[in-house]
Amino acid sequence: MAVSCSFVSCGEEKNNDQALIVRFSNGSVKNTDKLDFTTYKNTDEKNPRKKNRRLVVAESNRLCYVGNNFGNGSLKCNNLCKYYVGVLNKETMQMEVHRAELFNVLPVIPGETTESQKSEDTTQTYRDKVDSLIEVFGTNKQKRALSSRRLNQVGSDTLHQAVAKAASTVIDQKGVKALQQEVADMDSQGEHVLHLPPCNADTDLPENVYPFDDLLSPVEFEALEQAGSKMAALTPEELQTLRDNGRRLSVLKHLETLPSAGEAKEKIARCAYYLSLLLKLVQQRSITSKFGQEEGCPRIIQIKLLRTFTVETFNNGRIQNMVSASMRTKLAAYCLALLLHMGHMTADLTSLHRDLGITETRMLEVAKSMGLTISNPGRAKGDDPGVQDEHRRASLVLPLPKYEPFRERRKRKKMR
Repeated sequence: MAVSCSFVSCGEEKNNDQALIVRFSNGSVKNTDKLDFTTYKNTDEKNPRKKNRRLVVAESNRLCYVGNNFGNGSLKCNNLCKYYVGVLNKETMQMEVHRAELFNVLPVIPGETTESQKSEDTTQTYRDKVDSLIEVFGTNKQKRALSSRRLNQVGSDTLHQAVAKAASTVIDQKGVKALQQEVADMDSQGEHVLHLPPCNADTDLPENVYPFDDLLSPVEFEALEQAGSKMAALTPEELQTLRDNGRRLSVLKHLETLPSAGEAKEKIARCAYYLSLLLKLVQQRSITSKFGQEEGCPRIIQIKLLRTFTVETFNNGRIQNMVSASMRTKLAAYCLALLLHMGHMTADLTSLHRDLGITETRMLEVAKSMGLTISNPGRAKGDDPGVQDEHRRASLVLPLPKYEPFRERRKRKKMR
């Protein structure tokens, strides 16, 4: 006949004592009698977060095992579940049920301490700790922002390494003295030289000083065929409407004086369309991927504009194309070079600086840095001697004059 037993609940444990279930991480123990177990508890009984902290130590002749129920090495299952263990009294055949807690004990090798771990934890900055919390408890939006920021940081580190490597290569090839001389030459010429179109000052033809193919390659020029045809087909009424609105006067002047037919008409029409895109680009600050779609801009021209005249910035987790102040100067120089090819090496500076929205002084600095000859406003050549031409014009005349940037000199006080 089988022996029956009954369960007896012990109720609340006295002094918060409970049974301890120990699990060895490096294997199973065969001789438990040779282990000496000791339990330690936190002395701060008033603190609700510390009063339940326990530390279990198992010592043997060879090793010492330590386990705790707090910190990184503790088992998370104690917070999720409640464990109970039964102790059978063979005399009364009653099993007492006690609360239990699991401990994972690890061997502690003499000579190794946790100081290295503590030093690693103390070296973490506040930003690193916040990132760790976002990885575990953050929302999807916060995790995406964290991932983008880390990718951007890795990209910037890679860029710095590439720039440093390229700089060391240039220094090894040219030498420090040659680089210092180049920097001095660039400073003497002014900051506008960095944003000018490719220049060939040694040529004998004015048309080749700023080559047209460097402004629009043959492939890009062919891509503007359909858009140029639409510009050439504008009626005088439509042109007058655009003029009344005060939009892109530099473009309208060339459309109103288009050649009758032939390659010259097609070239001016395509250049006028490309010039209108440049003027529209300089008026916007943030450029989207849909730029120029309303005007029927070809994809190859759109890519050229974004790569040549915008800078990429990282804003709110997204990459945006912006037109900075330096890029506005670059746009002014390229527009001026394009107008020179459209107007037989002569351009109207007054209309251009009004279309670009920059000051006349800035426009004159760009024109002078390109080596152009400036004509001041004066009496127009015509039948009526009373008519005055208020527009400044720039012409490309060989040889190019040397541009010397203006530097203000302070007057010395006279000694009395």
